[in-house]
Amino acid sequence: MCRREGAKLYLKGERCFSSKCAIERRPGAAPGVHGKARKSSSNYNIRLREKQKAKRIFGLTERKMRKYFKMASRQKGVTGSQMLALIERRLDNVVYHLGYGHSRAMSRQLVTHGHIQVNGERVDKPSFTVNVGDIVGVSEKLKSNPVVLASLQAATSRIVPNWLELDRASTKGKINAMPSREQMVQDVREQLIVELYSK
Repeated sequence: MCRREGAKLYLKGERCFSSKCAIERRPGAAPGVHGKARKSSSNYNIRLREKQKAKRIFGLTERKMRKYFKMASRQKGVTGSQMLALIERRLDNVVYHLGYGHSRAMSRQLVTHGHIQVNGERVDKPSFTVNVGDIVGVSEKLKSNPVVLASLQAATSRIVPNWLELDRASTKGKINAMPSREQMVQDVREQLIVELYSK
């Protein structure tokens, strides 16, 4: 997927930060027999690829992506930034940023298996939207899990976004503010996605 989009999507956790990353092992090579020949620079294709890249980064279906666009278009402010902010506030994404899971896929699995708590209550919906003041933590059973501990240890090299606060000792994170555009994924050109969906 990274090679198809020509950018690192960080789908494989720590592997993406090592020399084993597919895009570093085969730079500039798109997947498939005709990968190098498959190039199109039409306006539609540029916008489609940007949308596909965002979907793959966050692990969203087309239906979910369209839903967030429609929600953002009804809010005040820049539609693209509002759409990214809604996606960033998904519970599986917050769990990933806090370092409980080494990838968004693992973070989603932790949520669906009921290992994540919001304000002390178990939440098993990855699309759950967190709000300012919410406390996100792992269940007591999972605090000693070696996989989660390894993920937290590996995440020390990553920067926790400023809109989140992590207490590693208690394995709890707090949502301090709404994410601003500067604090969100930088390599997504959300305006192109808005233009694609606005047609």
